[in-house]
Amino acid sequence: MRDLVSTKNKIGRKDDESSDTALLVVGHGSRDPRGAKEFQELVALVRERAPALAVEGGFIELSRPPISECVERLAGGGARNIAAVPLMLLAAGHAKDDIPATLVREKMSHPELSFRYGRALGIRPELLALMDERISIVVPEEEREETAILVVGRGSSDPDANSDLAKAARLFYEGRPYPMVEIAYVSMTPPSVAEGLERCYRLGARRVVVFSYFLFTGVLEERIRHQSEDFAVANPEVAVSYAGYFGPHTLIVDLLMERYQEAVRGDIRMNCDVCVHRVALPGFEEKVGAPATPHYHPDEPAHLHGHVHGTYH
Repeated sequence: MRDLVSTKNKIGRKDDESSDTALLVVGHGSRDPRGAKEFQELVALVRERAPALAVEGGFIELSRPPISECVERLAGGGARNIAAVPLMLLAAGHAKDDIPATLVREKMSHPELSFRYGRALGIRPELLALMDERISIVVPEEEREETAILVVGRGSSDPDANSDLAKAARLFYEGRPYPMVEIAYVSMTPPSVAEGLERCYRLGARRVVVFSYFLFTGVLEERIRHQSEDFAVANPEVAVSYAGYFGPHTLIVDLLMERYQEAVRGDIRMNCDVCVHRVALPGFEEKVGAPATPHYHPDEPAHLHGHVHGTYH
């Protein structure tokens, strides 16, 4: 697994530890305290990885601490340059809009600070390898050639993010022995978990393993687990197993630090070739050029008046 870490990342480790640019890890947040705990466990692994680096981790909603508190702590500790990295697998509305606008708001509140913004983790071989590791735990080697895989994502109103899950699933299929790798979403867009399992069944699968394409546990990850169990009960002729989700892992820390290094070293921009904010995709035309606005955490200071016109997108 360690061999998957890029040479660039290995060379950059001394830079990580001596950089004068603090790292702000931005998570979504969860109503499930276990998910927030796993996020903080990953942030702790980052601090172990680069003990000389100022690191804070916070959320845009649902969990504490909010981003404003993290920025206050970094500024109070002497930081003047901050690189924010969205700890998100795929770039959708939060990574494209909410977080950049929140950073603009923090810049307005802290004009003495300089902010850089990194990319979401994205589709990477490290993540595919970690997914393979998780799935292999529940699939004996002799059963792999007759086991279908259902990869379940969160689901988004952003077709770009939804299509990225399809790409990740296809890349996972390539070169591995599983006869089919299908996708489903637990919210906001079809196919649902039950529909994805039904498709595998109708295509001939009698063994299906469900993997949640989530970093941490939470309400939606639990929903995927329960919906998979419900399908198995209703369809006893199909053996359905659940392989879990990524969870805190050193490979994710390595990838997060690579995104941090990118942000520090240059002007990093996400792939916008099919972004609804730049391209008029059918059904999403009204989103082109729409202004980004901060996502206000319940524990943030009072709502700022007026519109935020800047962007880090």
